[in-house]
Amino acid sequence: MIAEIIVHNGALMTFDPDQPQAQALAISGGLITAVGDDATLLAMAGTDTKLYNARGATVLPGIIDSHVHLFGGSVELTLPNLYGIEGLEAMKEAIVPYAAAHPDENLVFCVMADYGILGTGCTPTRHDLDLILPDRPLALFAPDHHTVWANTAALDAAGLLHGGTVDAGSQIMMGADGLASGELLEPGAYGPVLAMTNHAGREMMGLTTGKDPQPPATPAEREMDKDAIARGLLHCAAQGITGLHLMDGNLYQLELLSELETEGRLPCRCNVPFHMKGTDPISRIAAEAPQMRAAFNGNKVRCTHVKMFIDGVIESGTALMLQPYPGTLGAGGNTGDEVFTQEHFVAACIEADRLGFQIAVHAIGDAGVRRTIDAYEAAQNANGKRDSRHRIEHLEVMHLDDIPRLAALGIVASIQPGHAPSGHIFPPADVGQYLHDAQTKGAYAWQTIRDTGAKVIFSTDWPVIPVDVMPNIKAAIAPLDLGEAWPDQTQTLHDTLASYTRDNAWAEFAEDRKGQLKAGMMADVAVMSADLSTLAPDDITRAHAILTICDGVVTFQA
Repeated sequence: MIAEIIVHNGALMTFDPDQPQAQALAISGGLITAVGDDATLLAMAGTDTKLYNARGATVLPGIIDSHVHLFGGSVELTLPNLYGIEGLEAMKEAIVPYAAAHPDENLVFCVMADYGILGTGCTPTRHDLDLILPDRPLALFAPDHHTVWANTAALDAAGLLHGGTVDAGSQIMMGADGLASGELLEPGAYGPVLAMTNHAGREMMGLTTGKDPQPPATPAEREMDKDAIARGLLHCAAQGITGLHLMDGNLYQLELLSELETEGRLPCRCNVPFHMKGTDPISRIAAEAPQMRAAFNGNKVRCTHVKMFIDGVIESGTALMLQPYPGTLGAGGNTGDEVFTQEHFVAACIEADRLGFQIAVHAIGDAGVRRTIDAYEAAQNANGKRDSRHRIEHLEVMHLDDIPRLAALGIVASIQPGHAPSGHIFPPADVGQYLHDAQTKGAYAWQTIRDTGAKVIFSTDWPVIPVDVMPNIKAAIAPLDLGEAWPDQTQTLHDTLASYTRDNAWAEFAEDRKGQLKAGMMADVAVMSADLSTLAPDDITRAHAILTICDGVVTFQA
């Protein structure tokens, strides 16, 4: 059989237990048709066969990022990025020129503003931001996307300057003067600010509400949104990514992705969730989710899971903890903010599980993780045990007693190595100040979890950190040493790559179709610039993707 594409002279990591290593693979009709040695595979070349010489570099199954916010991440590629910026003057230097160059934007919206951008424990106020842009709406997004800081003009335009009613788990922080301080915690508080962005908040609507734009986007707005997502997808493909698990969703995003597929502009497979909010009635799941699943079940655009939030994040004191936070964050006995009441949350999990959905829950604090495990256990008791592969997203802090429960209940640990203080991306000292010493033993506990036999999968949570694969791999295999209080959670290269490919395919119930370089599998392939096994862990970011193939089509070539 003549192959359409042959990748040869490679160091293939196949993740096929029957043939773990090889030199070459052949592709035809969107499938891998053969894997083996160069001589055998090159004999399958014809006049029109496209040959790609991997030059001894690693060849992997296509990389799958199992936790992203595609629409928001795509839009943020073009926004002012404040990563690494410290101090008011540096903020001015980054923001004022952008504002001058974009005079028609209703809101100057910046991303990746660290919680300590004005110094440790000094989050921006509206007064600080007024010194940068006094007469024009300005807002900053924290990296975790759980906090927005806005100036007076933005708060006033959004109708938030005098406070307002927000969803459970969200908060408009008020100042001593009786007006909003500028800090908006969680989507229920900052949603009106997002509504002023260039995309009118549609880029985050799948996260903030799980509903579709009202009024519906105009044809011109739909095209603008599609073009932004298409740019983001190409950026993903350039990382070697062939699959994405979205963690925000609505019908609108599914429609846009399906249109991109029809137009030949979908270089990555996308799984999109039904997003259930803590304010939604349980009846919404049965009324909407099965219809979305039935309508979108192709090989490239699928609705496969239900996404929920149980808590917020550590840095803002909104992650649910078993004991009050240390220091000022724990003032008044603060243990975090409840997004769902536990009774409502358990009922939602039971209903989603009854309908055969996989569930993915954002849970960061040790109490939030425990509540999620309890809810999954309740669903199993109510509906019977099945191969559900329910997931917990982030589980940044766990009580040590809860770690063995993951494997016992078949719960998937969905982890983002780059989020950890040891991950080289965020300041290493930041998170520790918000945890008690005893909590660090179960914090970012990748290897501890893996040692119990629980399935561990890796992702970025783009745009919380860049979707770029190699820095996230470095965070896993070469984490910073944070001292004796923090157990070593270093991952092996093999486990890390498996968690980014084979195991992410398994997590979406696609292990029989992708995640391995094996004849009969979907032709999703990533070719790197070097043999990853020969690089020191600290040097792994010297490598990058040079060729990405999705569904038998080259989607990126360096």
